[in-house]
Amino acid sequence: MEAAHDSADSAELKKELDAALHARRELGDEYESALVDSFLEKVEQRIDTTVDRRVRRQLAEQQMVVARGARSPQPTDGWGERFGFGLVSLILAIPLSAIAAVNAHLPGLLVTWVGIVGVNAVHASGALPLFGGRRREKKSEWDD
Repeated sequence: MEAAHDSADSAELKKELDAALHARRELGDEYESALVDSFLEKVEQRIDTTVDRRVRRQLAEQQMVVARGARSPQPTDGWGERFGFGLVSLILAIPLSAIAAVNAHLPGLLVTWVGIVGVNAVHASGALPLFGGRRREKKSEWDD
């Protein structure tokens, strides 16, 4: 269900990007900043909505586990998390690529994509706990 919702959001976001690019062609360079800001605001709202929905679902699952008297579930580094991170990074890649290509042409576009690939590589490797990396569980109170 969530994958279908994400797919619909991606299609709608692509339509909005196409509309913003068309408006830029019609209105000219002087409105570019306003159009980009407007589009990025829509992307941010879409991401906030998705994160809120996932947080609410996870909290509800944890509350059900606690209500049943079991331990709270351990965070997992599953396929869904990696897919979601990749999907969000690709959605954000659209406006970032457009901005880079318009302002810095091919070099800017290359730098943008090297950054996107780098962030996804770090996330996939699990090197940073902040990005869902694997954490070592404590075996006793004496472990640090």
